Amino acid sequence: MRFLYNIGIYIYKLGIAVSALFNKKAAKLLKGQRETFAYLKQHIDPGKKYVWFHAASLGEFEQGRPVIEKMKEEDPEINILLTFFSPSGYEIRKDWDHADAVAYLPLDTPWSARRFVSLIYISKAVFIKYEFWPNYLSQLKKANVPVYSISAVFRKNQIFFRWYGKWYLGLLRNFRHIFVQDRNSRKLLITYNINNVSVAGDTRFDRVHDLSQKAKPVAAIETFAGDTEKVIVAGSTWGKDEELLVRYLQSHPDVKLILVPHEIHASHISEVEKLLNGNSVRFTKAGEQELKSSNCLIVDKIGLLSSIYRYGKIAYIGGGFGVGIHNTLEAAVWNVPVVFGPNYQRFLEACELVAQGGGFSIHNYDELEGVLDALFENRAAGNYAGEYVCKNTGATELIISKLKG
Repeated sequence: MRFLYNIGIYIYKLGIAVSALFNKKAAKLLKGQRETFAYLKQHIDPGKKYVWFHAASLGEFEQGRPVIEKMKEEDPEINILLTFFSPSGYEIRKDWDHADAVAYLPLDTPWSARRFVSLIYISKAVFIKYEFWPNYLSQLKKANVPVYSISAVFRKNQIFFRWYGKWYLGLLRNFRHIFVQDRNSRKLLITYNINNVSVAGDTRFDRVHDLSQKAKPVAAIETFAGDTEKVIVAGSTWGKDEELLVRYLQSHPDVKLILVPHEIHASHISEVEKLLNGNSVRFTKAGEQELKSSNCLIVDKIGLLSSIYRYGKIAYIGGGFGVGIHNTLEAAVWNVPVVFGPNYQRFLEACELVAQGGGFSIHNYDELEGVLDALFENRAAGNYAGEYVCKNTGATELIISKLKG
C-alpha cells in the first residue's frame, strides 16, 4: 500500500506542475514548495529545538492558532515552525509574528519527508484536523519525535475505516495523542483499538472568545448603527446571499444592513451597489452624515468582521448557497443569533447551533423573511447562541496540558 501511495504522490506532483502552467494558485504552490528547503536553511537555527505545527490551509490554521499563541504566552522563548499546504493559508500568514519560521510543506514524498525531518531539530510535531501524511509520520517516528493531532474529526466513511484502509488506519498509531472535536470521533477510534484519544472540542471556540475580549469599538459602525433596534450584520456574503438580503432590506425600511462581502474587490462592490440602486455607503468613503442617513453600509475593508458582529441584532453568515457557510462562531460569541443558507451540514458547530435554537437555515426569500421577522421580535435565540459558544471553550488548555507532558 505504501508503494501505491508513493506512486500516487508523484503523479499528484506531476499534476500540480501541469496545472501551474494555467492556474495561479497551483503555480504559487509549486514555487513555494520548491523554495522551502532553501528558506529553511536560511531561517532555521540548527542549534535550536522547534515545535512544528502543520495546517493545510487558513481554516485549519485558525484551529491551531490558539494553541500556538498560548504556548508562546507561557514560554516566549519557544521556537515555532509553521507550515501550510495551501497558498490561501501561506500567503495570508507568511509573516505571522507568533511563528519563528513559516513555509510551504513539500509534498509527502519519501525524499522530501526524510530531508525535512533531518534538517530541523523538531521537539514536537502537531498536525491540525485532517493532516495525515504517511512519509512525514514515518520519518518523525524514526527520529523519535512525539506527534499530536488536534481538532481532528473522524467519520465512518473515511479511508481509515474502509475494508481496504487498514494501512491508513495504522498511521494513526504513530500519534502520541489525538485530540478530537466530538465524542463520536473518539468512540469510532476506540472501536478500532486506538485509545490514545481525548475529546478536547474545537479550539476555534477559544479563539472567538479571545477575539471578543480583545475587540475594539469601530467608530464608523457605531455611528451607522446608532440606536436602531433592527440591525443585521451579514458576513462573508456571496451573490445569492446579497440578493436575498437586499430584497429584505428594500421591503423593510426600518432595518439597517451592515454588509461585509467575502470578495471586496472593486468590481464586486460595484455589483452590490447596483443591486442596492445606489442606496448604500462604503465604509472606506463614508462621512458621518452619510453613515447616519443610509440604511446599508458596505464594509470594503478586511479584518473587521469579528469586531463588527457585536453591532448586530441578527447575523447572517454567507456561503450557504455555495460550497458551505463561513464562520458562525465569530457572530454567536456576541450573543447574536445566526442565519445562513442550506449548505451547512458539514459544519458541526452550525448543526449544533440549529439544534440549540441559536442558528437558523433558510432556503429562499420567504424563509429568510419569516426567520428575520421572528428573530427581531424574540431575542432569546441570541442568548442560546452565546451560551453555546461559552460552554464549548477550554479546548486549548486541555491540549496545552498534554503537550507539556
